[in-house]
Amino acid sequence: MRSFLSAFATRLRRDQRGATAVEYGIMVSLIAVVIIVAVTLLGTTMKNTFNQVQCQVSGKTWTAATSTCA
Repeated sequence: MRSFLSAFATRLRRDQRGATAVEYGIMVSLIAVVIIVAVTLLGTTMKNTFNQVQCQVSGKTWTAATSTCA
């Protein structure tokens, strides 16, 4: 019985599948955090850029101070 438990413990120490899954999980979560931060930081800038283009296409002038078309 002891040799069975010893062999089982040795197999568990050699098995790296669980560790690899955890590493991939951490990597995916860090990538998700970076994407969320990037979208949050660029969201307002992109919104202003599209509003400015919309004003220019419609022939109006963009007022950056108020972020509106005039």
